Parts: sequence; structure tokens; C-alpha cells
Amino acid sequence: MAELHDLTAREQAQGIRSGELSPVELTEHYLARIERLDDTLGAFLTRTPDIARKQASDAESEAAAARREGRELPPLHGVPVPVKDLNQVAGVRCTMGSRALAAHVPTVDDHLVGKLREGGTILLGKTNTPEFGLPCYTENGLAPPARTPWDLTRSAGGSSGGAAAAVAGGLAPVAHASDGGGSIRIPASVCGLFGIKPSRGRISGGPLLHDISGLATSGPLARTVADAATLLDVLAGPMPGDPFTAPALPPGETFAGHALREPGRLRIACLTEAPVPGIEVHADCRTATTDTAALLSGLGHEVEELSLPADDGILLAFTRVWSVLAASRPVPPEGEELLMPLTRYLRDRGAEVSGTDFARSMYAFRMLSQSLADGLMPPGGYDVILSPTLAAPPAEVGALRDDADPQAEFAALGAFTPFTALYNATGQPAVNVPVQWNAAGLPIGVMLVGRYGDEATLIALSAQLEQARPWAGRTPSVW
Repeated sequence: MAELHDLTAREQAQGIRSGELSPVELTEHYLARIERLDDTLGAFLTRTPDIARKQASDAESEAAAARREGRELPPLHGVPVPVKDLNQVAGVRCTMGSRALAAHVPTVDDHLVGKLREGGTILLGKTNTPEFGLPCYTENGLAPPARTPWDLTRSAGGSSGGAAAAVAGGLAPVAHASDGGGSIRIPASVCGLFGIKPSRGRISGGPLLHDISGLATSGPLARTVADAATLLDVLAGPMPGDPFTAPALPPGETFAGHALREPGRLRIACLTEAPVPGIEVHADCRTATTDTAALLSGLGHEVEELSLPADDGILLAFTRVWSVLAASRPVPPEGEELLMPLTRYLRDRGAEVSGTDFARSMYAFRMLSQSLADGLMPPGGYDVILSPTLAAPPAEVGALRDDADPQAEFAALGAFTPFTALYNATGQPAVNVPVQWNAAGLPIGVMLVGRYGDEATLIALSAQLEQARPWAGRTPSVW
């Protein structure tokens, strides 16, 4: 017999609109699952049951009024959507995964939180993240590690590991996440989810935590393409003060609408070699990519094998910028000694980067963006790039962490994730598609990358893959 968490977010929203489903009942269902499973999955840093119950009651009253008056409701009205703990919710603890900020309570909402409030969604809590979102695992000094529900000995990835564990484990129907070097796509891959890193400027990073590098953006994690596209509709849109703004969809169109459209015949470049020198890609990740390429060819697309020259220069530029961002995080003087070894290493390194070197690194990002736009993906060129999301299957909890040698740890993190950060540098949209599981039953994601501003094509193509090889009905044992 189906339970409430078996429903997609869109099905839940439709039930709330029709009156067949109560936001209060739905919220209590998820709160009970969180109480039972969160200590195992490590999905949440802060739970907000009182806020959730109040919002659910208000959403139920608003839904009843809308039915009486014949009004439309926002697409995820009454649906629970947790927020990653790198983002601020007024009056709710925001630790950014750091013991140094364990008592920090902001007084203002981030813009995206305001959009979630306007959309009538329900805040179950703040999801687990590593310190300042810096590594691609989710382990910190505040909560249990985030684990993929497919194998509880393995990490849920990072830095949106808590969000992914919540959705993959049935503790939330969808979740807000964020991505500065792969932090949506990495946990989506290891947790068997669909995740969208939107184009730079698609979702506001303001008003207080703007990423001046343009690397980071928020985005959705979900079990289905349509659910993720619908949450993207809720989160998207420029706000005053934003330094970047992605091209808007044509009037009347939605990203969710593109999940119902055929993508047309596309020209797709297939990459299996890492764009970073010396990285060996695991056979499972290669196989997932080549199998997906064959599936796409069978669906009528033109797929061509391609290789990009391995380039240390972009890796150096990313490392410099990432280190500066780590050094820029505000930490109280008394909190420095509480920081994780990797954080201290990156902050020390970032403090040594000169303004000129930072500017050169940003210029390298812009030139990379231009070369891809002009040489690989101009009009008439490739529409989409296909590659592995990661270079290896899900890692065991603690396997990527090396407190004794953070420099070696940072190198290991890069070797695990050589494909993802490239598109944070360019600002292009990229998605993880969960079309493969290996012989051990672990999800192995593949990545699709589109032209800047063209999330719509990626959503339509991903929905076509989902229809050809459905994945949402496949659930882990904790489900």
C-alpha cells in the first residue's frame, strides 16, 4: 500500500489543491520519518517542527480558501522543502556546518527562502552540510555524517549531502541544495537523484551571501525530473542587487512545462576522459556514460565521442578562487580553533592569493566560458555534453577525509570530482541523471551540460531519459 512519501512532490501538491491531501497530514508524516530515520541518515543539522506545523496549518487554510474562491495556488503549495544550512532563514540557527557558528541565528531570510515562503512550502529544517560547503563529503563536528540510503557505510556526498540523504531516504519530497564545485550533482549521483545546477544568475544568492566569483548557485534535488523542474520554477528569478541574471524563459513558459516536451533531435558530445591530468575514471562511471550514450543514440540523438585537452591551468584557477572564498567566510576570532583542518588549510592558502592572481583566475574562467561557447557549443555545434558525474562510485564515510594531511585531502577530493567544477567556472547549467546502478547496487550518475541559460533543453532531455529508463520507483531499503 502506497504511503505519502511514495507520492512525487507534484502529486502531493495536486492532492493539496484538490483537497484530497492535507498539508498538516503530509507534514506530520515527514516529521515522523525524520524522527525515526534522521539519526541514521544524517540529513538534518536543525529540525524545525514548530515552524513546519504552523506553516502547514496556514497552507491548509490558504488551500481551502483558494478552492472556495477559484484561485490558483503556487505549484508546490503545502509541500515540504527543507533548506540547506549554508542559507539563512530568519530566526533559525544557521551553522554553515561549522562549530564556530553553532549558535548563529540570522535575522533576515535569503532571497530564495523568501521565494519558498511565497510559494507556500513547508520548512522541515536545515539540512546537513560540511563546513562552509568546502568538501564533497558531508561530515562535520555538529551532526552524524550524511549517508547515502543505498549503503549506509557510504557518504551521501557533498556539500548538499544532507539534502540528498533527506530526499533519497524519504524524509522530504524535494530539497533546496547548492553547488559551487559540484555540490548538487555529486550527492545526486551517489544518492540516485535528479539534481539541477542552474545557470549562473538563475537563482538569487542575495541579499547577504552573494558569491562574487559566480561559482556557486542554489538549485533543486528531487526524485523526478518534473519535481526538480517545478522547484526550479519556485526558486528562479532575479532580485534587486544580483550581480548576474540568467536569460528568462519566454512569457508563459515554465521549467516544469519543459519536462513534458520532447527535446527534438540533439547533437551530443560524449566525454569519458577527465579534463584534469592524471585522473583515472572508474569502469562503472565509464560504463554508465557509454550506456547512456547508446540510449541517447537509440532515442534518435546524434552522439559523438569527444575529448577535451586536460588542463592544469583551470584546476589552479579554481583552487585559488575556492581558497579565497574559504578565507572570506566570516569566522569569530574565538572560532578559528574550532575549524576543520581542511577549512584552516584553505583559509591559509586563500590569504596568500594576491589580488592580481585572483583576477587572473577569474579571467581564466571567463576565457574558458568563451572557448566553450565559441568552439564547442555555438549555435549549430553541440547542444549538450554528456560525461560521468564522478570519477568513482560512492565513497565510504571518512574515506575522502584526511585531517592529518588536508593538502592530500584536497587533492583526493579533486580526483573524485574532476568533471563537475568546470561548469561552475563557466556558469553553464548541468544536471545529474540517475540512470545507472552498479553490480553492488550503488547509484552511478551521469552528467548532462547545456548552453548557458538553457536549462530547458537539459530538463526535456532528462525527462526523455526518465521515460525510457524510469528510476523513481527504485528505492533503498530504508524507504
